Amino acid sequence: MFNIFKKTVIVLTAAAFVTACSSSDPQPEFAATDKGAIVLEFDNYAGSNDLKLGTNYKNAAGEDFNIDLLQYYISNIKLKDEKGNVYTVPQDQSYFLVKEADKTSQEIKIENVPAGNYTEVTFTIGVDSLRNASDISKRTGVLDIGVEGAGKGMYWSWNSGYIFFKMEGVSPQINSADKRYRYHIGGFGGYSSKTINNVKTKTLSFGKDKAMVRKDKTPQVHTIVDILKVFNGTTNVSLATNPTVMFSPFSVNVANNYVEAFQYHHLHN
Repeated sequence: MFNIFKKTVIVLTAAAFVTACSSSDPQPEFAATDKGAIVLEFDNYAGSNDLKLGTNYKNAAGEDFNIDLLQYYISNIKLKDEKGNVYTVPQDQSYFLVKEADKTSQEIKIENVPAGNYTEVTFTIGVDSLRNASDISKRTGVLDIGVEGAGKGMYWSWNSGYIFFKMEGVSPQINSADKRYRYHIGGFGGYSSKTINNVKTKTLSFGKDKAMVRKDKTPQVHTIVDILKVFNGTTNVSLATNPTVMFSPFSVNVANNYVEAFQYHHLHN
C-alpha cells in the first residue's frame, strides 16, 4: 500500500511540474539574433491581365498600344514589423532593376533580415538624389552604366541622372513614321539648382497578412504593378498627344500616375 501511495505522489508531482512549465510564458518563435530572407516580387500587369510584351492593350484615352520595353529601378527598401521596428536594407545592397524581359529580375531577394513578422514595405521607385550625384565608384551593380554595365540605357549622360522608369512601344494613334512612344522618366531635383524631382517613395501595407521571416523560412511578397495606370490617374495621358516624355514638366504627371500602379496583392510564408 505504501509503495502504491509513494508512486501516486511521484506521478502527481511530475504532472504538476509539467503543468507549471506549460503555463509559464511561451517560448519565443525565434531568437533575437536569428536572421532570414524575404522575396519581394514585382509582377507587371495590364489591368487584370499579366503583362505580355508585344500584346495589344487599350489605355484610358481609348488608344491602342503595345509595350516592347519596360524596366524600372526599385531602391532604398525598408521593412516594418508588427511591433513597429523598421529594418533598413543597407543602401549599397538596396538597388534593383526590374525588367519585364527578365523574369529573374522581378524577384528581389533580401538577405540577412532580422527574424520577425513584417507587415509593411517601403521603397523608392527610382534612384535617390544622393546616389545620382555620387562618384561613379559608388554606382556599381545595376547602377553601372558602362558599355557592358547592368544599368546600360538607364542613364542620361547629357543630363547626368538615372532614368527611373522606362517604357517604350508602338501605338497606331501616334502621328509619326515609326508610331513609337518613349517614356523615359527621371529627375532627382538637380545638383546645384532646382530641377524636376520624380523620385517617388511607395509604402505598401500587407493588411492582415504577416511576412514571417525566420532563419528557415523565406516569405514571398507579391506586388502587382498595373501598367495601365501610367496613362490613367491624376492626369489621363494620351499617347497621341504625348508620344515622347523625358526630361520635361509633363514627366511629373506620368510619375504621379505610375506610383499608384504599385499595389500589394498577397504573400506566401
